[in-house]
Amino acid sequence: MPEVNSKKSYYLGFALLGIGLLIFYKTYNPEVLSFFPKCPFLSITGLQCPGCGSQRAIHHILNGHLVSALKQNAMLVIAIPYVSLGMFLDYKKSLSPNLLRLRNKLYGITAIWFILGLVVSFWIFRNISI
Repeated sequence: MPEVNSKKSYYLGFALLGIGLLIFYKTYNPEVLSFFPKCPFLSITGLQCPGCGSQRAIHHILNGHLVSALKQNAMLVIAIPYVSLGMFLDYKKSLSPNLLRLRNKLYGITAIWFILGLVVSFWIFRNISI
């Protein structure tokens, strides 16, 4: 019996789950249906967390409504290309010196602190404008 590569199986399972979730979020609108989970932070405090609106934003992106997605959660929309580039750089076998410098600059410790500051600022300012 052939041995199954567990790493490939893990990635395949993760990819299938991701595709299933994308189909689910494209098909069903979280603004209309009540079975989507509600934000506990919003429920308790009445304030939006940095993730509030993400489900609706994903639905809008998958249906080609970028402006509506930005209105729901601009940080998520902006983060998608950044995270995608990070995943590409992480899984690429060998990086050229230019790509290595790019990865170190965009995903190093300074970038982590900068992104934390962005997330906290987004959290604060989205609740000021309510």
